[in-house]
Amino acid sequence: MANFSLEDVKALRERLGTGMVDTKNALVEADGDIEKAVEILRLKGAKGNAKRADRSTSEGLVAVVESATAVTLIELACETDFVAKNDKFVALAEKIVGALADSGAETVDAALAVAVDGGTVGSLIEDQAATLGEKVELRRVARIAGEKFAVYLHRTSKDLPPQIGVVVSYTGDDAETARSIAQHISFADPSYLSRDDVPEAEVANERRIVEQISREEGKPEAALPKIVEGRVGAFFKQVALLEQDYARDNKLTVGKVLADAGLTVTGFARFKVGA
Repeated sequence: MANFSLEDVKALRERLGTGMVDTKNALVEADGDIEKAVEILRLKGAKGNAKRADRSTSEGLVAVVESATAVTLIELACETDFVAKNDKFVALAEKIVGALADSGAETVDAALAVAVDGGTVGSLIEDQAATLGEKVELRRVARIAGEKFAVYLHRTSKDLPPQIGVVVSYTGDDAETARSIAQHISFADPSYLSRDDVPEAEVANERRIVEQISREEGKPEAALPKIVEGRVGAFFKQVALLEQDYARDNKLTVGKVLADAGLTVTGFARFKVGA
């Protein structure tokens, strides 16, 4: 009979988060050797990770960490909301953002290579995926540098961790208004800061589309230039933060609200889980 106790099974399960049967079988195979059982379970989990590689990850959470000069925002994805709210998954996200705080990582590849717990963020995710029993991936990373920051995390369901995360870097002294702008971004989902930031090719394509639509609607030829520019302006109000109607008062633009508050937004990022 294998030389281990129920306390050994319990301790190993708490350490790795593995199921009762898998943990007991590993201890039997390891003849009660805890570290060998850990190795067996990790190898089994790694094989499971390979099988899960093609699965979709539409659930998860967003998390942030602030350093002296930047805020890092991540989206950590998993397969089900059951795992998304698991304490081990939430702790994994916290450990990842903690490791990224002063790393300067701005991409997923750079983040996965950051050192943590004697390995890398990538190997940590692989290990935790093995014990959680689902595909887990670091889907997105953004690092926003600046002087001051407003951070807003939104829960789309009260029993889940934050699903939408926004970071705004700004200059000025009105922290309350800066936070309201972060809340606005969580709702309005702008792609760019100003109309000048929208790529020319994207604007040209939009202009071509609305001109074609206007012609098909039978608009007078003489009126087309004005109609097209009006519709391109509406496009800017959709994609450019400063052009958008302010969520708290649609009679004001975000640009006007910022100017009145003496604020200048220097950058922002918005992640929504699965989007």
